[in-house]
Amino acid sequence: MGQVARMRRGAMTAALLSAAVVGSLITGCTVSGGGIDDGRGKGQDQSQGPDQSQGEGQHNETATSGGSVLAVKIDNVGAARPQTGLDAADVVYAEQVEGGLSRLMAVFATQLPKSVGPVRSARESDLELLRQFDDPTLAFSGAQHKLLPMINKAPLHARPADDGANGYYRGTDKPAPHNLYLHPKQLVGAAAGSAALTTGFHYGAAPAGGSPKTERTVRFPSARFTFTWSASRSRWLVAMDGTPTVLTSGKQVAPATVVVQYVKVHKSKFHDYLGNNTPYTETVGSGKAEVLRDGRVFDVDWQRKTATSGTEFTTPDGAPMNFAKGQVWVVFAKA
Repeated sequence: MGQVARMRRGAMTAALLSAAVVGSLITGCTVSGGGIDDGRGKGQDQSQGPDQSQGEGQHNETATSGGSVLAVKIDNVGAARPQTGLDAADVVYAEQVEGGLSRLMAVFATQLPKSVGPVRSARESDLELLRQFDDPTLAFSGAQHKLLPMINKAPLHARPADDGANGYYRGTDKPAPHNLYLHPKQLVGAAAGSAALTTGFHYGAAPAGGSPKTERTVRFPSARFTFTWSASRSRWLVAMDGTPTVLTSGKQVAPATVVVQYVKVHKSKFHDYLGNNTPYTETVGSGKAEVLRDGRVFDVDWQRKTATSGTEFTTPDGAPMNFAKGQVWVVFAKA
């Protein structure tokens, strides 16, 4: 990154810290889940609720704009549901956070929804995960104050709601802090195109083998994800904590491929405002994974050699594991 970018990020960090201090002194700002959420609007439109999710374009299409991906941190507790815009994401990552709960990161490249959210705070693990992309934009509500310098130094465009970035607004459909939404086009302009998805994923026909599988549940200490195969839709229907993941648009989230990736999860040096330790999810390294596609499960190996590399998934014979065309969910399970 150049000197101008570093200066801009330095100014942004100062503004964030200043905003956090002023907010806490004047308006009773609260730190929630490691991020700063003040419960106020950011000078944006105050809608009655989120816009209905309406994707623009097709998943995995040919790149057109040559930009960088937009990654949005999505609130995933019960009070945040139903969510908005998840069906437009190319990739959705599910990670463990404080208290054994879960949080999502939705990555948009081939299309942008009209609205997405609720938007919540960033975590240290996000910085390593996002290094696989070239200058990604990270949209989030805030972060634990000791993490802000790390975000400032990371090779990404940090666009938190705290700095007055365009596109954020508070809805009235849910109580704060679960009502912060984003109009992606106001933040990044246009979808980047599939060339920006430098995840290392391969798409194509399924390999031979695998075992029939119609349902898979992944459990965190205080959260769970269930994926149920729908033969009529050729998709995996998502349920979280026992409830179908139906968006504000009325659509149920239904990825084409689900990856259960076994990774190392350990304590970090960060805590939330209740004193709960923030888990750190290691996404660089190697290990085992399960890939769900076409009503079958495939046992595979994964490898990500460096932070700037994508993740390669391979079958037992060393061949790339092809994903089905469409949305991919990656759930990071503790190895």
